[in-house]
Amino acid sequence: MKTLILGAGYSGLAVATKMKPAPGLEALMVEQNAYHTFETRLHEAAAHNTPVTLPLAPLLRGTGVNLEKAQVEAVNLDEREVKLKDGRVLTYDTLVVGLGSVTNFYRIPGLAENASELKQLSDADEIFNFVNRAYTTEYQGNRDIVVGGAGLTGVELVTELAQRAQLLTKERGLPPFNIYLVEAGPKILPILDDALRAKAQKTLEEYGIHILVGHRITQATADTVTVQTASGEQKTIGAGKIIWTGGIQARDIVSGSKLEKGPGGRIAVDDKLRAKGYPEVFVIGDMGLALNQEGKPVPTTAQHAGQQGRLTGKNIMRLVRGEEPESYEPTTLGEFVSLGGLMAVGWMKLPWNQKLAITGGIAHVMKRASEWRWRISID
Repeated sequence: MKTLILGAGYSGLAVATKMKPAPGLEALMVEQNAYHTFETRLHEAAAHNTPVTLPLAPLLRGTGVNLEKAQVEAVNLDEREVKLKDGRVLTYDTLVVGLGSVTNFYRIPGLAENASELKQLSDADEIFNFVNRAYTTEYQGNRDIVVGGAGLTGVELVTELAQRAQLLTKERGLPPFNIYLVEAGPKILPILDDALRAKAQKTLEEYGIHILVGHRITQATADTVTVQTASGEQKTIGAGKIIWTGGIQARDIVSGSKLEKGPGGRIAVDDKLRAKGYPEVFVIGDMGLALNQEGKPVPTTAQHAGQQGRLTGKNIMRLVRGEEPESYEPTTLGEFVSLGGLMAVGWMKLPWNQKLAITGGIAHVMKRASEWRWRISID
């Protein structure tokens, strides 16, 4: 059984590390980088240059999965073909699509052309280098930063940037830059309840971050963003760096005559995480539209991507043995938001669907513990 695993993100890597060599199984992972990136920690790399990657070769040792360093250009499910950027075409018996998401700029004029993203290591490097340049006497431009989107990524990024600014101000004697967090919705961190959200907002305000909820970015230039309030009032904010974290969509590189897609371009899958109409194709992580027990879309988070990947890896081994694959039953163990340094807020799941709210250093430890569990799961 020739199996291709596309992507080494949280879902794809979880698939590979749950596989073992088996007679008749030929497995290949296609990934453009030689490393796995902890995307949930890219905000730390952007502010502090924290290492957030792991080399893939040691992680794949003993799995029977070989690594092909290449970039996927298109996937044709009807022809069972994967076209690579270098022109090569790969075929498969079983396919795992775990290529993640791309930033959704919602066609806001000038945003895609002028805003940085935070989706990969090069994005974090770009932001880190800007902050360092802005704290030199030679830098003459606007030093302020505007971050669009006050979800988990946006909030974690602005708090780390604020911490970095405080440190550089102390070291280099230059005044801190302004950080603006712009959110079109009525509140930051909609994934949290009101009490935890209030705690997070208080922390942001203590950092001196300018929080603009109910402000929709309508246009961007190289050094400004235009925002509009619900009442129609418009204003322009100058910026040396614009960063957009306000939305994602599935990569639009998979085609098939029977393919079904849902919100955000996510591919509809069955209860085994197989693309509807294509039982030989598993679609997991941000690209798959998996449903929970209530029939609602599963969130595009790292913990759910890991769960889907681990199940898919085990299901491929079941198929090799001639066994039926198992169904996907998602569970959310908790959600934690880093607020810089040793500060975090969040909740963890308790028995009988109860939630325990946690803040401060203990929440930081719990967030790190979830990352440690992921690290152990792929060893």
